[in-house]
Amino acid sequence: MPAVVRGGRRQNSAQSPRRAAGSAQGRGRGGARQGGGAVPGKMAAIGRVDLSPRAVMIALAAGALVVAGVLATGARAERIGQSVSGGVDHLTAGMGLTLKRVHVTGASAEAEPVIQRALGLTAGQPIVGLDLDALRQRVQSVGWVKEARVVRLLPDTLIVEVKEHDRLAVWQVDGQIKVIDAAGKVIEGADARRYPVLPLVVGRGADAAAGEILPLLSQRPRLMGRIDALVRVDERRWDLRLKDGGLIQLPAVEQEAALIRLDALDQRERLLDLGFARVDLRTPEAVAVRPTGDV
Repeated sequence: MPAVVRGGRRQNSAQSPRRAAGSAQGRGRGGARQGGGAVPGKMAAIGRVDLSPRAVMIALAAGALVVAGVLATGARAERIGQSVSGGVDHLTAGMGLTLKRVHVTGASAEAEPVIQRALGLTAGQPIVGLDLDALRQRVQSVGWVKEARVVRLLPDTLIVEVKEHDRLAVWQVDGQIKVIDAAGKVIEGADARRYPVLPLVVGRGADAAAGEILPLLSQRPRLMGRIDALVRVDERRWDLRLKDGGLIQLPAVEQEAALIRLDALDQRERLLDLGFARVDLRTPEAVAVRPTGDV
């Protein structure tokens, strides 16, 4: 019988039964290993994507049909979205997620009603559907409000936290009085008559300059308590009009140095207790005093 070649080795057909059995067992073990090695190859074949020209054309055609469907619906797609949104609102309202309370914190008694009107909310609205960013912008449009934050507290409460503009002074100009903050910004809607304790600044440019002079005066409560109004002169400097009719004239520059000189004079001579018609601090390193009654 002819010889069979396996693995490059010539073997005789007349093998001993023992060797034949051993070879069969070897083939069994080798076959098992080959079978195990074939599994990844099959999985790789399954995972491969068919990138044939025919498959690509089918995918492109399907995408074009989807785009055409969206374009064909036009505004109807928007209406569909609104309908879905309305359905969600109805569902959440049925679960008890409706607005019952609105808490406004950080607002003054004068500002809170204005803020509530700006929110424009009513009890029973679906709370989940509220646009918190839009509500925050509405609140910040109120003249009182400097910053705002809106928080939804499920199931039924909305928290509105506000920080108002600080009230620095009442500004009188052209026969009108307005409340201003530290930056000189007019606080729209603020009633100046409700702030009698705020200092009064008068004249053009007084709004912009008040934030510089008032902190210097607040450090001197003995003087500040005697001031009736701060009058801006030629938009350059201040005259301090006192409650007893006296007048303190400050320079256009180095206001703090002039106030320091006034403090020193008051400590030595108790000037503020004596009464005077005018104290002129406009000349550096000098204080000119005119007693009451002098022309």
